Amino acid sequence: MSEDSWAAPRAAHLELDERVASRLRDHLPVVAERTVSAIIAEVPAYSGALTGAMRDKIENAVRIALGTFLQLIEGSQSADPSTPLTPALEAAYALGSGEARSGRSMDALLAAYRVGARVSWREVSTTTVRSGLAAGTVAEFAELMFAYIDELSAASVAGHADELASAGRARRRNLERLTQQLLAGEPEDSLRRSAERADWPLPQTLTVVLLPRHHLRAVLALLSPHTLESGEDLPGMNQAEELAVLLVPDMHGGRRRQLTRLLPRRRSVLGPARPWHRVATSYQRATRALALGLGEPDAGPVDTEQHLAELLLSMDPEGLADLRAQALRPLASLPPATAHRLAETLRSWLLHQGRRDDVAADLFVHPQTVRYRMGKLRELYGDRLHDPATVLDLTLALAVAPAPPSEPG
Repeated sequence: MSEDSWAAPRAAHLELDERVASRLRDHLPVVAERTVSAIIAEVPAYSGALTGAMRDKIENAVRIALGTFLQLIEGSQSADPSTPLTPALEAAYALGSGEARSGRSMDALLAAYRVGARVSWREVSTTTVRSGLAAGTVAEFAELMFAYIDELSAASVAGHADELASAGRARRRNLERLTQQLLAGEPEDSLRRSAERADWPLPQTLTVVLLPRHHLRAVLALLSPHTLESGEDLPGMNQAEELAVLLVPDMHGGRRRQLTRLLPRRRSVLGPARPWHRVATSYQRATRALALGLGEPDAGPVDTEQHLAELLLSMDPEGLADLRAQALRPLASLPPATAHRLAETLRSWLLHQGRRDDVAADLFVHPQTVRYRMGKLRELYGDRLHDPATVLDLTLALAVAPAPPSEPG
């Protein structure tokens, strides 16, 4: 409401003489005291909150607000239409901001205004009626008073909403900064300070989840409200589909399966659960699994815990290639197709611990074929197939199935 609205003709002809105005001003301390008492009694959010100095402060604010209203009414009859409405609205706005910072809701604030308006008018109307104001004037007075309190209420609501919006923006910035620090693996003491600034409760563990961004809102709705989200693009990832990064609290142990069921089947990756301040290692493992293309299409989310051997062997590709060349050197002089079949048989033989029938079933060949191929391998390797060190090297070298020989160009 602008100040000019209080100089409108409807307010200008209100007959409120100095005698009535003086009685109302004298009664303001009682009105303020009873108003605050009613708010404390009827609005649970203020029960126990308005005591001591705080109660004195609020009572004084009520006296000033009602005193300002009387000035507005008296001023509307003068030639000068200027009023003290702007300071009153600014004070109401500041009150709303303060209530938001105190953690009280908009509903509690509006309830306080409703109770305050009712009690204030009950007290003020008693004085106006006893002072002999005509019924029409009392009704006009009531309408203007409630319009004034509505203006104050609206200003307080605006202050409350703006404070929450401002605090929300600040908290989002703090959460985003914390997320980037966690993914970067910053020291624990720095992370703790950032978590405190962001008002983020420390979990026991965090699990990194990568998923298509268009599934983000639906998945977030099913997760803890303390789940963190990174707005940054995945470093080094040239993805046809934009991916989001989530840091999900306390989904370790049996809850990991629950988390897996919430994720879309395609392009989702779960890193390991890690102590919250070491979640960077979960992120590194998840992005590595994504880069390696682990898992089968449409087979469900990729759980890195089920691909540890592949992830480990991929850490040093050149080292693995050297180990493979060294371990398979006895096959190097053979034709590529023959070397591939023997390497494939040797891998299955190692994985099935020499059980010929299981090897035959795995390779879709006759057990006699397995016997023949293993005889050839024993000729090439000799007693080394019984040497634990050789067996270890061959197991690592052949952990990933040997690629078939390329066709001649």
